[in-house]
Order: sequence, then structure tokens, then C-alpha cells
Amino acid sequence: MRKNQNAKIRKPEILENYYQVLIEEGFEGASIGKIAKRMHIHPSLIIHYFQSKENMTLELVKALIDRYEAPEYLQFEHIDDLRERFQALMDTLFSFEWSRTVDPGVHFGFYYLSFRNPAVRKRFEEMIKRLRNHLVTELGRFSAAGIIRVDDARNAADMIVTLIEGLEFHAHFLSEGRPFQEFADTAKRLAVSMLTGKHH
Repeated sequence: MRKNQNAKIRKPEILENYYQVLIEEGFEGASIGKIAKRMHIHPSLIIHYFQSKENMTLELVKALIDRYEAPEYLQFEHIDDLRERFQALMDTLFSFEWSRTVDPGVHFGFYYLSFRNPAVRKRFEEMIKRLRNHLVTELGRFSAAGIIRVDDARNAADMIVTLIEGLEFHAHFLSEGRPFQEFADTAKRLAVSMLTGKHH
């Protein structure tokens, strides 16, 4: 029993330190040795809990997915007015805070790994599809209430996911020093006009 309790405490702590090492060193620079050094523990303890770096990577993907699904994000059950709820959803999706739920370097590191590791791809795909499916449900609700005009909620949700994923590409390559939120707001207006059929 005690061992399991230790694992419950230790595993999230190791994963958090792995995440920090990834931010600082990137995937190519991260190692079990560096994580252990950061935590002042022996590398064998990390091996004991995860067996391999690949297992630890998969567990980290899962932990980061949980961050995306944290209740404070995208849960707007407390907003009764559906028009306000639609606005709150759009404001959240196209915000700097949402974009940085996970460090972009780590996020795109997993994207890169997903081409080489089918297990990472599967987890990453689950995360993206879960977001898409959540949006399909919400858009269906807004459409039924006449707030948006959408024939194909799934296709519209795909477009929104594509737009929000593209914000980091813009910030990294095309922004020319302009603030993240400036382009995010432009993308949000585009998404809203696409969904409502109202062009500003």
C-alpha cells in the first residue's frame, strides 16, 4: 500500500520535472539522468516507476492532455445565456492562456514525435479529437439556438481547431514582433464570422 502511495506522489512529480527539462533542453537534450539530477534523486528511481523514457513520454502526453481538459477551461455550464457562452468559448480558444496550456516547444515536440511513434500519435490524436468533439457538441447547441448558422458542425469544429493550432505558427514565424493576441483576435473574428455568417 505504501509503495502505491509513494508512486502516486512520485510519478506526477517526475513527470512535472520531465516537462521542465523538455522546456529547457528540448526532446533531444532531455534524459533520465538530467531529470534525476534536477530532482536530486538516483536515475534508477525513475526507471523503477516508468521502466523507460518512452513510457515516461507517453505518461507525460496523458498528463498534458489532462491539462487541456481541466475543468476551468472550456466548461461554461455556469453561463445560462447561450450567446454569452458562445462568446466565452471563442474568447478562451483564441487566448494566449489557452495557447500556452502546454509550452509550445513541448507541444510541437510531441507533434514531431507523433510521426515516428504510433503510440504518441494515438494519444495526440485522441487529444485533438476530444477537443474537436467537444466543439461539435457546443456548436450544435449554439446552432439549435440560432446563434450560429452551421450546416456541418464537425467541419466547422475542424476549421476552428486548425485555426487555433495555427496561432503558434503565426506567433513563431510570421508575427514580426506583433503581440500574439493581436493576431489571435483577428483569427477569432474570422471564426465568428464563419460561424455566424456575419462579416465584419
